[in-house]
Amino acid sequence: MEWYIKVMRDNYINFKGRARRKEYWMFTLVYVIILMGCTALDNMLGTVFMMDGGALGEISMGYGWVYTICGLVHFLPALSLVVRRLHDVGKSGWFYLIILIPLIGIIWLLVLYCTEGQKQDNKWGPDPKA
Repeated sequence: MEWYIKVMRDNYINFKGRARRKEYWMFTLVYVIILMGCTALDNMLGTVFMMDGGALGEISMGYGWVYTICGLVHFLPALSLVVRRLHDVGKSGWFYLIILIPLIGIIWLLVLYCTEGQKQDNKWGPDPKA
């Protein structure tokens, strides 16, 4: 939880520096748990988005306004964390655009997120583990 709070409070829109693997994955874990709670809350409150299913009638999308607001609140901190994680492995934040390549981009980013950061200082700052 401390890693989540660190990202949300101390590094809300900080695109400079480096973020280690533990910071990225702990934030992601807590964020996914929060999103699951928001989805459950949307379903309990009845604020889920509905979609026209043609002959099937209206179909629930499973999420709604609470989930959407939560996603908007977390968008910039999550993006800044991804950029800092890429800095840790020696890549520019613009490298995130590789995600636009279907399938290959997502796999490549996942590999980078799991790769240990550079042990020495790089142009984005010192090793966060040091």
